[in-house]
Amino acid sequence: MRKLASAAMVAVMSVCLITGVKAGEVEVLHWWTSGGEARSAAELKRLLEAKGHTWKDFAVAGGGGESAMTVLKSRVVSGKPPTAAQIKGPSIQEWGDEGVLATLDEVAKQGGWDELLPAVVANVMKYKGSYVAVPVNVHRVNWMWVNPDIFKKAGAKIPTTWDEFIVAAEKIKAAGYIPVAHGGQAWQDSTTFESVVLGIGGADFYRKAFVDLEPSALNSPTMIQAFDVLRKIKHYTDKDAPGRDWNLATAMVINGKAAMQFMGDWAKGEFTAAGKKPGVDYECVAAPGTAGSFTFNIDSFVMFDVGAGSSQEAQMALAATIMEPEFQEVFNLNKGSIPARLNMPRDKFDSCAHTSMDEFVASAKTATLVPSMAHGMSTFSSVQGAIYDVVTKFYNDDKMPAEKAAETLAAAVKDAR
Repeated sequence: MRKLASAAMVAVMSVCLITGVKAGEVEVLHWWTSGGEARSAAELKRLLEAKGHTWKDFAVAGGGGESAMTVLKSRVVSGKPPTAAQIKGPSIQEWGDEGVLATLDEVAKQGGWDELLPAVVANVMKYKGSYVAVPVNVHRVNWMWVNPDIFKKAGAKIPTTWDEFIVAAEKIKAAGYIPVAHGGQAWQDSTTFESVVLGIGGADFYRKAFVDLEPSALNSPTMIQAFDVLRKIKHYTDKDAPGRDWNLATAMVINGKAAMQFMGDWAKGEFTAAGKKPGVDYECVAAPGTAGSFTFNIDSFVMFDVGAGSSQEAQMALAATIMEPEFQEVFNLNKGSIPARLNMPRDKFDSCAHTSMDEFVASAKTATLVPSMAHGMSTFSSVQGAIYDVVTKFYNDDKMPAEKAAETLAAAVKDAR
C-alpha cells in the first residue's frame, strides 16, 4: 500500500510539473445525477484530475436545478461559495451584479473562445463584456421522443401538428398504452408548455411572450389556445405522473409503456445509457408545429471568486478543460446535447445530434432560434418562477378556464418584473 501511495504521489507531482501549476481542489455544484448526466460529470472529473487537481463533488438532485440554486444562495450568503456552479442564462448576470464571480478572460483569450463559440452562446457567458462562465453544451428543448413500436401497434402516425397529436393520442390510448409520459413537476409542466406555445404561435410570438414579456402576447387568444392544448396533453398522461422525475418518464418511453415524451435532448442520454439507437428503438422529432425552430438551453459553469492560490489555478484549469475538444465530445455524447464550440467532428454523433447541429445553425439564420423559458435562458428567475406558478396551477386545476390562466399569467409576469 505504501508503494502504491508513493507511486500515486509521484504521478500527481509529475503532472503538476509538466503543466506548471500547483495541484488544487475545485468544489463543483451541479444537479447532474441521472444516468447520462452522472456519466458526463464523471468525465469532467476524470479529465480535471488527470491534470493533477482534485474534484470535490457537490451534487444536488433535481432535474430543473431549483434545489441546487437554493443551496448555492445559502453558501454564497455565508461567504463560502463553491469553486464552480452550474448556472445559466440571465441568472449569470444576476450573480455578476453581486460581485462574487471570477473573470475568465485570460483563459478565454488563450483558448480562443471568441472564435470557437457562436455569438449567441458567447454573449450568455459574459458579464459586462468579460467571460465569467464557460459553456459545456447546447440543448434543444423542443423535442418529442417517440417509441415507434407503440405507434405501429396503435396504427397511429407520428404527429407534426397539435391536431394530429390528438388523433394519434386517441389511437394510442385505445390500444392500451399511455400516450404521453410526463412528470408532474413545475419545470416539466413549463417545458411542455413552452413547446406548445412555440408550436402554436411560432418563434416571433414566443419571443414576444417569453423574452420581451409583452402583456398583449401573454394575455392573448394565442396564449389561451396554448393553455387549452396543455390541458388536452394532460388528459393523455397517467394518474401516477405527479411528482415523477423526468428520467423515470423517459424510461416509460424506453420500456414501451408510453408513446411520447416532451423533453429536451438530455432525454437522449437515457436512451443511450439503455443501449437504444435512434431511428431503430426510438425517434427524435420536433414537438408538433416546431420543426425548423430551436429552443435552446445552454448548460454552463460559473466560476466564483476564490482568491489567488492553488484553488484559483485549479479553477482556471477546470474552465480550460470544459472547452477542450475531448470533453466537449465525450460529454455531449453522454448527455445527448451538442457541443457548444463550433467545428467539432461529427462522426461519433448520431442522427439526432446531426439534426440538432443543423437546426441550431439554420435557426440562427432564420430568426427561429429562441431561448428556453422553462430552463432559465429567456428571463430572470423571478419572472420564470411566476410563469411556473401559473402554468402548474392551471395544469393541476381542471376547473380553471384557459382565459383566466392567460389573464393571470400576464398579471403575474408584470408583478415579477
